[in-house]
Amino acid sequence: MMPAMYAAVSGLEAHQTMLNVVANNLANVDTIGYKAERTTFVDELSETLNAGSGATASNGGTNPEQVGLGVRVGSIDTEMEAGSIETTANPLDVAIQGDGFISVGSGTPPASPGPYTSGLPTALEYTRAGNLTTNALGFLTTPSGQYVMGSTAPGAGAPNTYINIPPGSTNVSIGQNGAVSYTNPTTQTTTTAGYITLATFSNEAGLTRAGGSLWTSSANSGAASYGTPATANFGQTIAGSLEMSNVDMATEFTNMIQAESGYDANSRVITTGNNMIQSLLQIGQ
Repeated sequence: MMPAMYAAVSGLEAHQTMLNVVANNLANVDTIGYKAERTTFVDELSETLNAGSGATASNGGTNPEQVGLGVRVGSIDTEMEAGSIETTANPLDVAIQGDGFISVGSGTPPASPGPYTSGLPTALEYTRAGNLTTNALGFLTTPSGQYVMGSTAPGAGAPNTYINIPPGSTNVSIGQNGAVSYTNPTTQTTTTAGYITLATFSNEAGLTRAGGSLWTSSANSGAASYGTPATANFGQTIAGSLEMSNVDMATEFTNMIQAESGYDANSRVITTGNNMIQSLLQIGQ
């Protein structure tokens, strides 16, 4: 009796985890650049009642007799497919069409007028949320204040500069190759502040969520490969647009119903097992 109840308890725990994942996906249905998760289950070890036997001269053999001992969460996978792209009116909004994550970090940029190639972050994080802005000094940042890292020239290579748009600049734009350009308020000439640097990984699903729409590399994601948009295997940057969450609400509602049904079924097993134990105890009364 007890193995059945233990198996049911493991089912409750697994379906509770599934519901937690579904709830988080639905909570982030409007989060810019969010990547949905899915839960998969695997069976626990089984108790072998009979190991089975091969055929003999007088017997055709028997199959193993095993009773499963429950279920556990096998994996919580990140679905890295791109979300839909939504057009905005902000020239600093940028969506990545293709592979790559914007590289951001905390550092100490040099004072104006630059160059801004020293004091770079010692550790980088990565994001697909392209709702960028500038701070009071003109540095391109995320809404949480992390600096967007760039390169001084297009092509492959780790980021080597901050991107600074002097306050008062006009005609700010971001090209498909990641070039951040503006019209200098003093000289009225068009200047390129730098090229947004993207990072790709051999296993994007191995990235670790850091909160705030940020990701960090892990042992299983592989090291970051850096480059500018529209080069090699890096996607293009689409200005005035944002990549939205890739959560599919119809799928999540279906998963929610499945989690509820599985949880309810396992709770009924526990109730039935308890009733059977009560019947057994009453025999001796």
